[in-house]
Amino acid sequence: MPPTSSRERWLLPLGLFILSFTWGYTWVVAKQALTYAPPFAFAAERCVGGALALLIVLKLLGKPLKLVAPGATFAIGLVQITGFMSFSTWALVEGGPGKTAVLIFTMPIWTLILGWPILKERIRGPQWLAAASTLVGLLLIIEPWNMHTTLFSKFLGVTAALCWAIGTVLVKRLRSRQKVDLLSLTTWQMLIGSVPLVLLAILVPERATDWSAIYIGILVFMSVIATAMCWWLWITLLDRVPAWEASLSVLGTPVVALVSSRMVLGEGFTFGEVAGILLIGTGLALLSLIGWAASRRNAMKQSGSN
Repeated sequence: MPPTSSRERWLLPLGLFILSFTWGYTWVVAKQALTYAPPFAFAAERCVGGALALLIVLKLLGKPLKLVAPGATFAIGLVQITGFMSFSTWALVEGGPGKTAVLIFTMPIWTLILGWPILKERIRGPQWLAAASTLVGLLLIIEPWNMHTTLFSKFLGVTAALCWAIGTVLVKRLRSRQKVDLLSLTTWQMLIGSVPLVLLAILVPERATDWSAIYIGILVFMSVIATAMCWWLWITLLDRVPAWEASLSVLGTPVVALVSSRMVLGEGFTFGEVAGILLIGTGLALLSLIGWAASRRNAMKQSGSN
C-alpha cells in the first residue's frame, strides 16, 4: 500500500535513511562484537535482546500480544531471523564486514526473482533503469571475478541473502492475505526465530562470551537499535512499497558498510567500488524520483476528483 499523506511521503525516505545508515554501520559493530562472543552465541544474544525490547514496547503501547497467523509467522521467524542471523553472522567470521555485507545484500536480486511469480510484482518503465543501475553497482562492488573471500564465505553470504529474500516475500504475502499488526508481527517473528538460535548456541561447542562493559554496550545497540527498531522499520517499509522496491531501497546499507569498514580499517577504495557506489546512489535517487512523481500524480488525481 503506497503512502497516502504528505507526512508519510516524507517519513518513508527518512525511515529508509535511518535503516540504511544504521544497518550499514551495524556490520562493522558486529565484526567487533565477534572478538568478545562466538558467532552463534552473539546471534542468539542479539535476537533475544531484540525480542525483549519489542515486548517492552508492545506493553508500553498497550498493544495485545496475539499471534494472528501462527503458520506464516513461524515460517517468517525461522527464515528471516534464524536463517538470516545464523548465516550472516557466520559469514562475518569467514570474511570482512564490508564485502560480507555487500554479498549478503544480493538479496534484491533474489527478491526480484521470487516476487515476480509469487507476489505478481512487476517492474515497469523507468523502474527498470533504477533497478539496473543499483544491481550493476552492486555487481561492481562485489567483483565476483576478483573476490578474495573463500568459497565457503561466499556460500554463507548468498544463503543469508536467500533467507532474507524468502522472508521478505513471505511477509508481503501474509500482509496481502490477512490484517496483522506490524509491531506484533515483528515481535513474534523475533521471538520464534530466537529459539533455534539459543539452541544452536547451547549445542555448538564455542568459547564463552566475554561479558565486558564494551560488549554489553555493543549488545544493547545491536539488540535495541539494529535489531528491534530496524526490523520494525523494515517491515513497515515493506508494507508500503513493492518487495523488490523495498529491497533495492536499502542498497544504501552495503555502501555504508563498505565505507565504514574502509574507514575503520584504513583501506583505500578500488575503482569498481567507487563506480558501484555512484551507480547505486543514482539508482536510489531515480527510485525516489519515480516515487515522488507517482505520489504527485495521485495527489493531483485526488484533488481533481474532489
